[in-house]
Amino acid sequence: MRAARTTTARRALAIAAVASLGAGLLAGCADDGGDDSSSSSGDSSGKTTITLGLFGTQGFKEAGLYKEYEKLNPDIKIEENVTERNENYYPALVNHLTTNSGLQDVQAIEVGNIAEVVNTQADKFVDMSKVEGVKKENWLDWKWQQGATKDGQAVGLGTDIGPMAICYRKDLFEKAGLPTDREEVGKLWAGDWSKLVDAGEDYKKKAPSGTTFMDSPGGLLNAILSSESEKFYDASGKVIYKDNPAVKGAFDLTAKAAEEGLVQSQTQFQPAWDQTIANSKFASVVCPPWMLGYLKGKSQPDAAGKWDVAAAPKSGNWGGTFLGVPKSGKHVEEAQKLVAWLTAPEQQAKLFAVQGSFPSAPGAYKLPEVTGAKNSMTGDAPIGDIFAKAAADIPAQVIGPKDQIIQQGLTDNGVVLVTQGKSAKDAWETATKTIDNNLDQ
Repeated sequence: MRAARTTTARRALAIAAVASLGAGLLAGCADDGGDDSSSSSGDSSGKTTITLGLFGTQGFKEAGLYKEYEKLNPDIKIEENVTERNENYYPALVNHLTTNSGLQDVQAIEVGNIAEVVNTQADKFVDMSKVEGVKKENWLDWKWQQGATKDGQAVGLGTDIGPMAICYRKDLFEKAGLPTDREEVGKLWAGDWSKLVDAGEDYKKKAPSGTTFMDSPGGLLNAILSSESEKFYDASGKVIYKDNPAVKGAFDLTAKAAEEGLVQSQTQFQPAWDQTIANSKFASVVCPPWMLGYLKGKSQPDAAGKWDVAAAPKSGNWGGTFLGVPKSGKHVEEAQKLVAWLTAPEQQAKLFAVQGSFPSAPGAYKLPEVTGAKNSMTGDAPIGDIFAKAAADIPAQVIGPKDQIIQQGLTDNGVVLVTQGKSAKDAWETATKTIDNNLDQ
Protein backbone atom coordinates (compact mmCIF):
# COMPACT_ATOMS: atom_id res chain seq x y z
CA MET A 1 0.00 0.00 0.00
CA ARG A 2 0.56 3.12 1.22
CA ALA A 3 1.91 7.07 2.16
CA ALA A 4 5.18 11.10 0.73
CA ARG A 5 2.04 12.64 -0.60
CA THR A 6 0.38 16.01 -0.79
CA THR A 7 -1.24 15.35 2.57
CA THR A 8 -0.15 13.67 5.73
CA ALA A 9 -2.54 10.79 5.18
CA ARG A 10 -1.49 10.35 1.56
CA ARG A 11 2.19 10.43 2.43
CA ALA A 12 1.58 7.95 5.17
CA LEU A 13 -0.17 5.50 2.92
CA ALA A 14 2.31 5.50 0.08
CA ILE A 15 5.39 5.05 2.19
CA ALA A 16 3.69 2.94 4.80
CA ALA A 17 3.44 0.22 2.28
CA VAL A 18 6.92 -0.75 3.36
CA ALA A 19 5.47 -2.15 6.57
CA SER A 20 6.88 -5.58 7.34
CA LEU A 21 5.99 -8.12 9.97
CA GLY A 22 6.95 -11.61 10.97
CA ALA A 23 9.75 -12.58 8.65
CA GLY A 24 10.94 -8.98 8.58
CA LEU A 25 10.67 -8.54 4.82
CA LEU A 26 10.92 -4.85 4.04
CA ALA A 27 9.47 -3.90 0.67
CA GLY A 28 10.62 -0.51 -0.60
CA CYS A 29 8.28 1.89 -2.30
CA ALA A 30 7.52 0.80 -5.80
CA ASP A 31 8.91 2.65 -8.77
CA ASP A 32 6.63 4.81 -10.83
CA GLY A 33 4.97 2.47 -13.24
CA GLY A 34 5.12 4.63 -16.31
CA ASP A 35 2.00 4.91 -18.42
CA ASP A 36 -1.09 4.08 -16.37
CA SER A 37 -3.00 3.60 -19.58
CA SER A 38 -1.38 0.31 -20.61
CA SER A 39 -4.07 -2.11 -21.67
CA SER A 40 -5.10 -5.60 -20.53
CA SER A 41 -4.42 -8.35 -22.99
CA GLY A 42 -3.63 -11.97 -23.48
CA ASP A 43 0.00 -13.07 -23.62
CA SER A 44 1.69 -15.38 -26.10
CA SER A 45 0.75 -18.42 -24.02
CA GLY A 46 -2.92 -17.63 -24.42
CA LYS A 47 -3.38 -16.59 -20.80
CA THR A 48 -5.64 -13.69 -19.86
CA THR A 49 -3.62 -10.83 -18.40
CA ILE A 50 -5.36 -8.85 -15.67
CA THR A 51 -3.80 -5.48 -14.92
CA LEU A 52 -4.01 -3.55 -11.68
CA GLY A 53 -3.42 0.20 -11.38
CA LEU A 54 -1.93 0.82 -7.93
CA PHE A 55 -0.14 3.49 -5.91
CA GLY A 56 2.72 2.85 -3.52
CA THR A 57 3.34 -0.75 -2.54
CA GLN A 58 0.00 -2.38 -1.90
CA GLY A 59 1.82 -5.58 -1.01
CA PHE A 60 -0.15 -8.13 -3.02
CA LYS A 61 2.90 -9.06 -5.08
CA GLU A 62 5.27 -8.97 -2.11
CA ALA A 63 2.97 -11.27 -0.11
CA GLY A 64 2.92 -13.81 -2.94
CA LEU A 65 -0.81 -13.41 -3.58
CA TYR A 66 -0.50 -13.00 -7.35
CA LYS A 67 1.49 -16.22 -7.67
CA GLU A 68 -0.99 -18.04 -5.46
CA TYR A 69 -3.93 -16.85 -7.55
CA GLU A 70 -2.18 -17.72 -10.81
CA LYS A 71 -1.52 -21.21 -9.47
CA LEU A 72 -5.20 -21.57 -8.60
CA ASN A 73 -6.16 -20.14 -12.02
CA PRO A 74 -3.57 -21.33 -14.59
CA ASP A 75 -5.25 -19.38 -17.40
CA ILE A 76 -4.68 -16.04 -15.60
CA LYS A 77 -1.62 -13.80 -15.53
CA ILE A 78 -1.50 -10.74 -13.26
CA GLU A 79 0.43 -7.53 -13.86
CA GLU A 80 0.49 -4.41 -11.71
CA ASN A 81 1.20 -0.91 -12.97
CA VAL A 82 2.40 1.12 -10.02
CA THR A 83 2.73 4.86 -9.49
CA GLU A 84 4.71 5.47 -6.34
CA ARG A 85 2.84 8.49 -5.05
CA ASN A 86 -0.89 8.89 -4.80
CA GLU A 87 -0.70 12.59 -5.64
CA ASN A 88 0.49 11.49 -9.09
CA TYR A 89 -1.71 8.41 -9.30
CA TYR A 90 -5.07 9.91 -8.36
CA PRO A 91 -5.25 12.84 -10.83
CA ALA A 92 -4.40 10.41 -13.63
CA LEU A 93 -7.11 8.04 -12.40
CA VAL A 94 -9.67 10.86 -12.38
CA ASN A 95 -8.67 11.80 -15.93
CA HIS A 96 -9.06 8.20 -17.12
CA LEU A 97 -12.43 7.92 -15.38
CA THR A 98 -13.62 11.21 -16.85
CA THR A 99 -12.68 10.16 -20.38
CA ASN A 100 -13.60 6.52 -19.67
CA SER A 101 -10.40 5.38 -21.31
CA GLY A 102 -7.00 4.07 -20.36
CA LEU A 103 -8.28 2.32 -17.25
CA GLN A 104 -6.74 -0.84 -15.82
CA ASP A 105 -8.85 -3.91 -15.14
CA VAL A 106 -8.55 -3.10 -11.42
CA GLN A 107 -7.96 0.35 -9.93
CA ALA A 108 -6.92 1.12 -6.36
CA ILE A 109 -8.60 4.03 -4.58
CA GLU A 110 -7.20 5.55 -1.40
CA VAL A 111 -9.55 6.23 1.50
CA GLY A 112 -8.99 9.98 1.21
CA ASN A 113 -10.32 9.86 -2.36
CA ILE A 114 -13.07 7.26 -2.01
CA ALA A 115 -15.84 9.76 -1.19
CA GLU A 116 -15.15 11.78 -4.34
CA VAL A 117 -15.03 8.66 -6.51
CA VAL A 118 -18.25 7.29 -4.99
CA ASN A 119 -20.05 10.61 -5.43
CA THR A 120 -18.86 11.47 -8.94
CA GLN A 121 -17.59 8.33 -10.70
CA ALA A 122 -19.68 5.43 -9.42
CA ASP A 123 -21.27 4.84 -12.83
CA LYS A 124 -17.84 3.95 -14.24
CA PHE A 125 -17.42 1.01 -11.83
CA VAL A 126 -18.92 -2.44 -11.52
CA ASP A 127 -21.13 -3.02 -8.48
CA MET A 128 -18.92 -5.35 -6.46
CA SER A 129 -21.75 -6.17 -4.05
CA LYS A 130 -23.24 -8.38 -6.76
CA VAL A 131 -20.09 -10.42 -7.35
CA GLU A 132 -20.23 -14.07 -6.34
CA GLY A 133 -18.69 -14.67 -2.92
CA VAL A 134 -18.81 -11.03 -1.85
CA LYS A 135 -20.75 -10.57 1.38
CA LYS A 136 -21.20 -7.17 2.99
CA GLU A 137 -20.89 -8.66 6.47
CA ASN A 138 -17.32 -9.78 5.73
CA TRP A 139 -16.16 -6.17 6.15
CA LEU A 140 -16.26 -3.73 9.02
CA ASP A 141 -19.52 -1.88 8.45
CA TRP A 142 -17.97 1.57 8.30
CA LYS A 143 -15.36 0.39 5.80
CA TRP A 144 -18.02 -1.09 3.52
CA GLN A 145 -20.09 2.10 3.73
CA GLN A 146 -17.13 4.27 2.71
CA GLY A 147 -16.98 2.49 -0.65
CA ALA A 148 -20.74 2.31 -1.25
CA THR A 149 -23.24 4.68 -2.85
CA LYS A 150 -26.49 5.66 -1.20
CA ASP A 151 -28.37 3.12 -3.30
CA GLY A 152 -26.06 0.30 -2.22
CA GLN A 153 -23.58 -0.02 -5.08
CA ALA A 154 -20.15 -1.13 -3.86
CA VAL A 155 -17.77 0.97 -5.95
CA GLY A 156 -14.77 -0.76 -4.36
CA LEU A 157 -13.96 -3.48 -1.85
CA GLY A 158 -11.81 -2.52 1.12
CA THR A 159 -8.36 -4.01 1.50
CA ASP A 160 -6.79 -2.59 4.64
CA ILE A 161 -7.45 -0.10 7.42
CA GLY A 162 -5.21 1.82 9.83
CA PRO A 163 -6.38 1.34 13.43
CA MET A 164 -4.34 3.69 15.58
CA ALA A 165 -2.23 2.99 18.63
CA ILE A 166 0.70 4.80 20.25
CA CYS A 167 4.14 3.32 19.63
CA TYR A 168 6.66 4.32 22.27
CA ARG A 169 10.31 3.77 23.12
CA LYS A 170 10.51 1.78 26.34
CA ASP A 171 14.07 2.85 27.02
CA LEU A 172 13.30 6.56 26.67
CA PHE A 173 10.13 6.29 28.76
CA GLU A 174 12.10 4.55 31.51
CA LYS A 175 14.81 7.23 31.53
CA ALA A 176 12.10 9.89 31.80
CA GLY A 177 10.49 8.15 34.76
CA LEU A 178 7.35 6.99 32.90
CA PRO A 179 5.95 3.45 33.06
CA THR A 180 7.03 1.03 30.33
CA ASP A 181 4.39 -1.72 30.59
CA ARG A 182 1.97 -1.22 27.70
CA GLU A 183 -1.13 -1.56 29.87
CA GLU A 184 0.15 1.00 32.34
CA VAL A 185 1.25 3.32 29.55
CA GLY A 186 -2.20 3.15 27.98
CA LYS A 187 -3.78 4.10 31.30
CA LEU A 188 -1.79 7.36 31.32
CA TRP A 189 -4.00 8.80 28.60
CA ALA A 190 -7.03 6.50 28.32
CA GLY A 191 -10.07 8.26 26.91
CA ASP A 192 -8.63 11.75 26.50
CA TRP A 193 -6.09 13.18 24.06
CA SER A 194 -5.29 15.98 26.50
CA LYS A 195 -3.98 13.31 28.90
CA LEU A 196 -1.52 12.30 26.19
CA VAL A 197 -0.21 15.87 26.17
CA ASP A 198 -0.08 15.76 29.98
CA ALA A 199 2.08 12.64 29.73
CA GLY A 200 4.29 14.57 27.34
CA GLU A 201 4.73 17.29 29.95
CA ASP A 202 5.78 14.65 32.48
CA TYR A 203 8.22 13.20 29.95
CA LYS A 204 9.75 16.62 29.33
CA LYS A 205 10.67 17.03 33.02
CA LYS A 206 13.26 14.24 32.78
CA ALA A 207 13.56 13.82 29.02
CA PRO A 208 16.80 12.24 27.79
CA SER A 209 18.94 14.97 26.22
CA GLY A 210 17.92 15.97 22.70
CA THR A 211 14.61 14.10 22.67
CA THR A 212 10.99 15.18 22.58
CA PHE A 213 7.90 13.29 23.64
CA MET A 214 6.36 12.94 20.17
CA ASP A 215 7.54 13.02 16.58
CA SER A 216 5.55 15.86 14.98
CA PRO A 217 2.58 18.22 15.36
CA GLY A 218 1.00 16.92 12.17
CA GLY A 219 1.00 13.35 13.42
CA LEU A 220 -0.69 14.35 16.66
CA LEU A 221 -3.32 16.50 14.97
CA ASN A 222 -4.11 13.82 12.41
CA ALA A 223 -4.54 11.25 15.18
CA ILE A 224 -6.93 13.37 17.21
CA LEU A 225 -9.05 14.18 14.16
CA SER A 226 -9.04 10.57 12.99
CA SER A 227 -10.82 9.57 16.19
CA GLU A 228 -13.75 11.94 15.54
CA SER A 229 -16.88 10.77 13.75
CA GLU A 230 -17.33 14.18 12.15
CA LYS A 231 -14.46 16.51 11.32
CA PHE A 232 -14.33 18.45 8.02
CA TYR A 233 -17.77 17.71 6.52
CA ASP A 234 -21.16 16.97 8.04
CA ALA A 235 -23.43 14.16 6.88
CA SER A 236 -25.10 16.44 4.33
CA GLY A 237 -21.78 17.14 2.62
CA LYS A 238 -21.35 20.68 3.95
CA VAL A 239 -17.82 21.87 4.76
CA ILE A 240 -17.78 22.51 8.51
CA TYR A 241 -14.14 22.35 9.52
CA LYS A 242 -13.91 25.99 10.69
CA ASP A 243 -17.10 25.75 12.73
CA ASN A 244 -16.59 22.26 14.13
CA PRO A 245 -15.41 22.59 17.75
CA ALA A 246 -13.73 19.17 17.48
CA VAL A 247 -11.40 20.49 14.76
CA LYS A 248 -10.55 23.72 16.55
CA GLY A 249 -10.09 21.84 19.81
CA ALA A 250 -7.71 19.37 18.16
CA PHE A 251 -5.78 22.22 16.57
CA ASP A 252 -5.47 24.12 19.86
CA LEU A 253 -4.38 21.02 21.80
CA THR A 254 -1.73 20.24 19.19
CA ALA A 255 -0.60 23.88 19.21
CA LYS A 256 -0.24 23.65 22.99
CA ALA A 257 2.00 20.60 22.61
CA ALA A 258 4.02 22.49 20.01
CA GLU A 259 4.36 25.61 22.17
CA GLU A 260 5.61 23.51 25.07
CA GLY A 261 8.21 21.73 22.96
CA LEU A 262 6.61 18.31 23.29
CA VAL A 263 6.80 17.59 19.53
CA GLN A 264 9.59 17.82 16.99
CA SER A 265 9.49 20.72 14.53
CA GLN A 266 9.05 18.27 11.66
CA THR A 267 6.68 17.35 8.86
CA GLN A 268 6.12 13.62 8.66
CA PHE A 269 7.57 11.53 5.82
CA GLN A 270 10.19 14.10 4.89
CA PRO A 271 13.95 13.31 4.95
CA ALA A 272 14.54 15.43 8.07
CA TRP A 273 11.78 13.53 9.90
CA ASP A 274 13.34 10.25 8.80
CA GLN A 275 16.57 11.36 10.46
CA THR A 276 14.80 11.92 13.77
CA ILE A 277 13.80 8.25 13.65
CA ALA A 278 17.32 7.12 12.83
CA ASN A 279 18.76 9.24 15.64
CA SER A 280 16.12 8.28 18.26
CA LYS A 281 15.02 11.88 18.73
CA PHE A 282 11.46 11.19 19.91
CA ALA A 283 9.84 8.81 22.37
CA SER A 284 6.42 8.20 20.82
CA VAL A 285 4.52 8.34 17.56
CA VAL A 286 0.91 7.75 16.57
CA CYS A 287 1.07 4.31 15.12
CA PRO A 288 -1.23 2.50 12.70
CA PRO A 289 0.12 -1.01 11.93
CA TRP A 290 1.96 0.11 8.82
CA MET A 291 3.97 2.65 10.86
CA LEU A 292 5.91 -0.22 12.42
CA GLY A 293 7.35 -1.06 9.03
CA TYR A 294 8.27 2.56 8.45
CA LEU A 295 10.02 2.74 11.81
CA LYS A 296 11.91 -0.43 10.99
CA GLY A 297 13.03 0.92 7.64
CA LYS A 298 14.35 4.20 9.06
CA SER A 299 15.76 3.06 12.42
CA GLN A 300 19.25 1.94 13.32
CA PRO A 301 19.54 -1.81 13.96
CA ASP A 302 19.95 -1.31 17.69
CA ALA A 303 16.41 0.11 17.94
CA ALA A 304 14.90 -3.33 17.37
CA GLY A 305 12.93 -4.49 20.38
CA LYS A 306 13.05 -1.10 22.09
CA TRP A 307 9.57 -0.12 20.94
CA ASP A 308 6.20 -1.21 22.30
CA VAL A 309 2.57 -0.50 21.43
CA ALA A 310 -0.08 0.95 23.75
CA ALA A 311 -3.71 1.80 23.11
CA ALA A 312 -4.39 5.30 21.84
CA PRO A 313 -6.54 7.65 23.96
CA LYS A 314 -9.38 7.03 21.53
CA SER A 315 -9.71 4.64 18.59
CA GLY A 316 -9.42 6.06 15.12
CA ASN A 317 -8.40 5.14 11.61
CA TRP A 318 -5.45 6.38 9.56
CA GLY A 319 -5.20 4.96 6.08
CA GLY A 320 -6.78 2.31 3.91
CA THR A 321 -7.41 1.39 0.29
CA PHE A 322 -10.18 0.03 -1.94
CA LEU A 323 -10.07 -1.99 -5.15
CA GLY A 324 -12.61 -1.22 -7.87
CA VAL A 325 -13.30 -2.71 -11.28
CA PRO A 326 -13.97 -0.20 -14.09
CA LYS A 327 -16.72 -1.22 -16.48
CA SER A 328 -14.51 -0.31 -19.43
CA GLY A 329 -11.78 -2.80 -18.52
CA LYS A 330 -11.00 -5.52 -21.06
CA HIS A 331 -11.45 -8.38 -18.61
CA VAL A 332 -14.22 -7.24 -16.29
CA GLU A 333 -15.46 -10.65 -15.21
CA GLU A 334 -11.99 -11.98 -14.45
CA ALA A 335 -11.10 -8.76 -12.61
CA GLN A 336 -14.15 -9.05 -10.37
CA LYS A 337 -13.15 -12.55 -9.35
CA LEU A 338 -9.59 -11.44 -8.62
CA VAL A 339 -10.69 -8.49 -6.46
CA ALA A 340 -13.14 -10.68 -4.53
CA TRP A 341 -10.31 -13.14 -3.84
CA LEU A 342 -7.67 -10.53 -2.94
CA THR A 343 -9.99 -8.88 -0.41
CA ALA A 344 -11.25 -12.10 1.22
CA PRO A 345 -10.33 -12.46 4.92
CA GLU A 346 -7.77 -15.19 4.26
CA GLN A 347 -5.82 -13.06 1.81
CA GLN A 348 -6.08 -9.96 3.98
CA ALA A 349 -4.53 -11.95 6.85
CA LYS A 350 -1.65 -13.09 4.63
CA LEU A 351 -1.09 -9.50 3.53
CA PHE A 352 -0.84 -8.36 7.13
CA ALA A 353 1.61 -11.11 8.04
CA VAL A 354 4.05 -10.00 5.35
CA GLN A 355 3.24 -6.40 4.64
CA GLY A 356 1.66 -4.91 7.76
CA SER A 357 -1.56 -3.90 6.01
CA PHE A 358 -4.19 -4.47 8.70
CA PRO A 359 -7.32 -6.28 7.48
CA SER A 360 -10.65 -4.54 7.01
CA ALA A 361 -12.29 -7.98 7.26
CA PRO A 362 -12.97 -8.94 10.92
CA GLY A 363 -12.94 -12.59 9.91
CA ALA A 364 -9.18 -12.26 9.51
CA TYR A 365 -8.61 -11.22 13.11
CA LYS A 366 -8.83 -14.77 14.46
CA LEU A 367 -6.57 -16.28 11.82
CA PRO A 368 -3.05 -17.27 12.91
CA GLU A 369 -1.37 -14.80 10.55
CA VAL A 370 -2.96 -12.03 12.65
CA THR A 371 -3.12 -13.52 16.15
CA GLY A 372 0.49 -14.67 15.96
CA ALA A 373 1.90 -11.58 14.28
CA LYS A 374 5.09 -10.10 15.69
CA ASN A 375 7.31 -7.23 14.62
CA SER A 376 11.04 -6.97 15.23
CA MET A 377 10.69 -3.38 16.46
CA THR A 378 8.24 -4.37 19.21
CA GLY A 379 9.57 -7.81 20.11
CA ASP A 380 6.93 -10.08 21.62
CA ALA A 381 4.13 -7.50 21.62
CA PRO A 382 0.93 -9.18 20.32
CA ILE A 383 0.41 -6.55 17.67
CA GLY A 384 -2.33 -8.44 15.86
CA ASP A 385 -4.49 -8.54 18.97
CA ILE A 386 -3.65 -4.94 19.89
CA PHE A 387 -4.67 -3.56 16.52
CA ALA A 388 -7.72 -5.82 16.25
CA LYS A 389 -8.99 -4.41 19.53
CA ALA A 390 -8.39 -0.87 18.28
CA ALA A 391 -10.20 -1.66 15.02
CA ALA A 392 -13.31 -2.79 16.87
CA ASP A 393 -13.86 0.69 18.33
CA ILE A 394 -13.16 2.87 15.30
CA PRO A 395 -16.04 5.32 14.79
CA ALA A 396 -17.83 5.57 11.47
CA GLN A 397 -16.47 8.79 10.05
CA VAL A 398 -17.87 11.23 7.52
CA ILE A 399 -15.36 11.42 4.66
CA GLY A 400 -15.61 14.42 2.35
CA PRO A 401 -14.32 14.86 -1.20
CA LYS A 402 -11.62 17.37 -0.18
CA ASP A 403 -10.61 15.90 3.17
CA GLN A 404 -6.98 15.67 2.15
CA ILE A 405 -6.76 19.33 1.13
CA ILE A 406 -8.17 20.38 4.49
CA GLN A 407 -5.98 17.96 6.41
CA GLN A 408 -2.82 19.15 4.70
CA GLY A 409 -3.71 22.77 5.31
CA LEU A 410 -4.15 22.19 9.02
CA THR A 411 -0.89 20.28 9.35
CA ASP A 412 1.63 21.46 6.75
CA ASN A 413 0.36 25.05 6.71
CA GLY A 414 -0.93 25.17 10.27
CA VAL A 415 0.26 23.51 13.46
CA VAL A 416 3.82 23.00 12.25
CA LEU A 417 4.15 26.82 12.17
CA VAL A 418 3.71 26.90 15.94
CA THR A 419 6.93 24.91 16.31
CA GLN A 420 8.58 27.67 14.27
CA GLY A 421 7.46 30.52 16.53
CA LYS A 422 4.01 31.50 15.26
CA SER A 423 1.17 31.83 17.72
CA ALA A 424 -1.64 29.30 17.62
CA LYS A 425 -4.01 32.08 16.49
CA ASP A 426 -1.79 33.11 13.58
CA ALA A 427 -1.18 29.49 12.59
CA TRP A 428 -4.94 28.82 12.51
CA GLU A 429 -5.55 31.89 10.36
CA THR A 430 -2.77 30.87 7.94
CA ALA A 431 -4.14 27.35 7.71
CA THR A 432 -7.75 28.37 7.10
CA LYS A 433 -6.79 30.95 4.47
CA THR A 434 -4.71 28.34 2.64
CA ILE A 435 -7.50 25.79 2.80
CA ASP A 436 -10.22 28.18 1.67
CA ASN A 437 -8.09 29.32 -1.26
CA ASN A 438 -7.60 25.69 -2.28
CA LEU A 439 -11.32 25.03 -1.89
CA ASP A 440 -12.14 28.22 -3.81
CA GLN A 441 -14.18 29.55 -0.92
